[in-house]
Amino acid sequence: MATMLYSATMSLDGFIAGPGGDMSWLTEHLGPNPTVDALVGDIGALLVGNRTFRGDDPYRDTPQEGEPFGGGWSGPQFVLTHDVPAAPVPGVTFVTEFGAAVAAAKSAAGDKYVNVLGADVAAQCLDAGLLDEILVCVAPVMLGDGVRLFSHPGGDRVRLERISLTHVPHATNIWMRVVR
Repeated sequence: MATMLYSATMSLDGFIAGPGGDMSWLTEHLGPNPTVDALVGDIGALLVGNRTFRGDDPYRDTPQEGEPFGGGWSGPQFVLTHDVPAAPVPGVTFVTEFGAAVAAAKSAAGDKYVNVLGADVAAQCLDAGLLDEILVCVAPVMLGDGVRLFSHPGGDRVRLERISLTHVPHATNIWMRVVR
């Protein structure tokens, strides 16, 4: 059965995207990362939020633009959206209902990871008790504002257990299990 993993690169002050969804800050923090490189081969499917799918790309204006993990991964992508585009996108399935999107991604992933991309869809997975693990690559930068890794108005305590802690010059990787 697939494991649901939320992965993101985050600034030290907790943002995965800058104001307006800006991802250009991330470009200088991309590079070889053995933890992420090993994960990519274990991903069976992506479950992606609409804003993440349609948003800014840290690989903009490069040959890797629009490619998950900068072209290091290929496979089925399931985008959770209320606004399905008229024209199909190769390799992408647009799903309007959360439960159906999760079920399709888990089925496609088999016994590999469903990599969740996007703060909102990750929060929905967490709220539904479906998120198993979180991998955060903390970049040595502070953005001051933007899209938070996790936000729950009014607060919500989520217990986590550290699985591993690794680092490279451009990121500190913290891998955690969600404690239920």
